[in-house]
Amino acid sequence: MTQPPNDSTTGTPRTTAARGFASDNQASVHPDILAALATVNDGHQPAYGDDAVTARLREIVRRHFGPRAEVFPMFNGTGANVVSLQAMSERWSSVVCPESAHINTDECGASEKIAGLKLVTVPTPDGKLTPELIEAHATGFGNIQRRQPAVVSITQSTELGTVYTPEETAAVAAAARERGMSVHMDGARIANAAASLGVPLRALTTDAGVDVLSFGGTKNGLLLGEAIVVLNPDAVRGVAYLRKSSMQLASKMRYVSAQLAALLDGDLWLRNATHANAMARRLEAAARTVPGVEITQAVESNAVFAMIPKGAAERLRKRFPFYTWDDRTGEVRWVCSFDTTETDVDAFTTALAEEMAG
Repeated sequence: MTQPPNDSTTGTPRTTAARGFASDNQASVHPDILAALATVNDGHQPAYGDDAVTARLREIVRRHFGPRAEVFPMFNGTGANVVSLQAMSERWSSVVCPESAHINTDECGASEKIAGLKLVTVPTPDGKLTPELIEAHATGFGNIQRRQPAVVSITQSTELGTVYTPEETAAVAAAARERGMSVHMDGARIANAAASLGVPLRALTTDAGVDVLSFGGTKNGLLLGEAIVVLNPDAVRGVAYLRKSSMQLASKMRYVSAQLAALLDGDLWLRNATHANAMARRLEAAARTVPGVEITQAVESNAVFAMIPKGAAERLRKRFPFYTWDDRTGEVRWVCSFDTTETDVDAFTTALAEEMAG
């Protein structure tokens, strides 16, 4: 992705209010989140999660996910995924996941390096696992020469912008259970999936048989902060200790918890995700009218995947930041955020049409 141009006098990147389509990680922080941080920034509170704000977050999380749910605020999504998988597996375990999974492609091998497990990656056209794919790749049980399959990890919404229905997740969970495996969900964009399907968070997780969720906040308006939500305490051990030894235990945890509480206590999580999804659909509809643009994945959340000529992509990227998803094919990804506006989308698709015509 082309970076912001350097200031001609200082050599440092200029900061602008411009919004691009590279990632929801690049979006601003929602004003309600900043307000929540200001509210808790008064006086002293116990450290390491013994504060009143984190206690309140635990109540909110149980309201969404059920009475057995346990929440562990984390700094980032990679940390949430690594600690989750460590708690669900042994050093000789394997984790079955899609080839496109974030734990495989974008976490610098952290799960394998830190947790000592083996990722068994499965090619999929839409980023989604099925019971048939699990059956084909969860093998070697009892073979002393082989890593032992322990966890199935799925992403919601997927890295390709598609979503699992509750029924699809339940089928994956059932296939895992049949083999004595547990289910981890990377929910970096679970809010977008729930908004897309019009179902509560519990329907996609607890009720569908997911054991552990990495809950995403940063992509949905937070300054920083994700969480591990343990839905089935019987599927894990030592999460609290693993979080500390993995350098993910915040001393002033109330500042992470306050953001997650503000997101989940009302409907902010849903409003933010619903808007981002709507902007993606608007972008998709306009892009489909541009000759030569091929939409490559179903637009079910807040991302649009497309094929455009390399030259057009390079020219367009000089005007709006976005990533090339697959360098081999030239497939690009355009991501919308809670703060993406209709004006942003319309300006981008106008520029897309101009560069495709050029």
